[in-house]
Amino acid sequence: MMKITQEGVTRDTPLGANLRGPGATFRVWAPRARAVHVVGQFAGVSAWQPRDDLRLVRDGNGYWSGFLDGAAEGDPYKFYVVGAGSSGYKRDPYARELSSVPAYPLSNCVIRDPASYPWHDVHWRTPPFNELIVYQFHLGTYGGHDDGERPGTFLDLLERFDHLVKLGVNAIEPLPIVEFNAPRSMGYDGSDIYSPEMDYTLEGDEVRPHLPRVNELLARCGCAPLTQQQLAVPINQFKLLVDLCHLHGIAVLLDVVYNHAGSDIGSQEESLWFFDRWPQGDPNESLYFTRESHVGPVFAFWKREVRQFLIDNAAFFVNEYHVDGLRYDQTSVIVAQNANDGWRFCQDCTATVRFADDSACQIAEYWPVDPWVTAPAARGGAGFDAAWTDGIRTSVRDAIRAASSGREQFLDLGRIAHALAMTGFERKWKAVQYVESHDEVYRDRGWRLPRLADPSDARSWYARSRARVASALVMTAPGIPMIFMGQEFLEHRQWSDDPAHYPDLLLDWQSLETDPAMSDHLQFFQDLVRTRKRLPALCGEGLRIIVADEYNRVLAFQRWVEGAGEDCVVVATLNESTLYGYRIGMPQPGRWVETFNSDYYDHYPNPAVAGNGGSIHTANEGNHGLPYSASITIPGNAALIFSRR
Repeated sequence: MMKITQEGVTRDTPLGANLRGPGATFRVWAPRARAVHVVGQFAGVSAWQPRDDLRLVRDGNGYWSGFLDGAAEGDPYKFYVVGAGSSGYKRDPYARELSSVPAYPLSNCVIRDPASYPWHDVHWRTPPFNELIVYQFHLGTYGGHDDGERPGTFLDLLERFDHLVKLGVNAIEPLPIVEFNAPRSMGYDGSDIYSPEMDYTLEGDEVRPHLPRVNELLARCGCAPLTQQQLAVPINQFKLLVDLCHLHGIAVLLDVVYNHAGSDIGSQEESLWFFDRWPQGDPNESLYFTRESHVGPVFAFWKREVRQFLIDNAAFFVNEYHVDGLRYDQTSVIVAQNANDGWRFCQDCTATVRFADDSACQIAEYWPVDPWVTAPAARGGAGFDAAWTDGIRTSVRDAIRAASSGREQFLDLGRIAHALAMTGFERKWKAVQYVESHDEVYRDRGWRLPRLADPSDARSWYARSRARVASALVMTAPGIPMIFMGQEFLEHRQWSDDPAHYPDLLLDWQSLETDPAMSDHLQFFQDLVRTRKRLPALCGEGLRIIVADEYNRVLAFQRWVEGAGEDCVVVATLNESTLYGYRIGMPQPGRWVETFNSDYYDHYPNPAVAGNGGSIHTANEGNHGLPYSASITIPGNAALIFSRR
């Protein structure tokens, strides 16, 4: 007969459901509950009604726990909470997986063995943070079906996996992938933050068509194939994606949302909302939340248990899913709405993740930009490794927009130069640089680069060339460059997470096969990524603005590795005409190789490319405060990179 016991249960028993020997332990925080029962189906026996012999035992700190002999991998379960305000089912806040039947939000939780996936990434190491090149995307629309009937899944993404590999990025950053209420979402309205979104997973025989592709990608790296049984475990599908990324040299940065929960969590009877079944009324009494709101209810960071719940989540994804880092959404909201408790949470969370894996990169979104969030906690900072910044984003986008008004329009290149300098950050690589993200180019917010560059024709030379300049500035600027899905192949349409209502905003993969402008731009991006990875200076700390010539619309800057040199010089222009004989200051004498020329990719390979014949030679004539100079040709609307090799 099934019965909850206290066999092996201690104050250190982990929260949630965890397999141990012949059964599983269960532990949950519900300090004001009158009783908490485990219900479910265990060893084939149905036990969905609360029973005294399945009641957990409460300790002095408000935690309920017990051991159930016979509970096994794959068993569905929930908690049944008896409270002062109501009684009923509640999903486990630490549930690793939710079932698709019953339908969400009435889903069951599923007991899962975290060791059920056979990892192949034992030799993987996260790239140095200053060498990261991040690709942000929305999993539900990136590689999925184009009919809008269901979101794309972790396994659907493998259809586009070679695209990512050939692009050359060494980090991907999917928008949040944890469980949210609706089948379609940007992901920032999570309700069950330990379980992957069930609509991003497949079950049973649904995985069979994907098995050949999965095993093809594993075999490419000399790894043993997976069985259908292993792949059919939904949480293993995200683990597979992480594993394959590592095998192909790509880190995975997970977007996490700790500043608020989903706005509809309060309407879900079995959710985290009023988890211990206290009489509903004041949201401050809802156990995990306060009456504050930011899109959804804000977590009660003043409670140690709530802070620990979120910190455990961050460490969970690093430990069990092998993710290489976390991008924390709107940490500024955490701080603003929780006074000292929010900043302390950031410090404790980053320290815990760093203890779990000191190679994990932790990136904060914090507005307005405050470099102090990247300072070590020991000095009073929040302990993040890097932070999103908006200097390049706003200055470059504004310049591209202004350029679309004609050759006489003033372009504030000095503002771009100031943004490049990254003043305030202890190390320049700590700034994440971008010109497109999920926010900027969402369906009702802002334009993609080609449309920004030429509102009348997103395929014109003006659109193509200016978009190349904008992306080249991001990829050559100090910091960690980030690109948004579609940017690499000149996608001009905004994006939406809801293709059923906005089918015209899906990524235009089909046109990539037929539109030369798109394939040319993809080649430009692939070579630009390779160039950044090949030239150490572009990942270095050294930066000197050589010239910000607003009359001729020319911006030039020097990059180098501190203490090692490896200099390169970047020249970018939004002048619509080719400039001949433009004299620019150079830091060293001799021959400099024209390593990259964006004009080469217009009608690739451009038969009429303007450039410098592959190299330039300096004169012993100083300019722009540098001891040498060179007379160069600068193509219209182009970016050039000169290096010593």
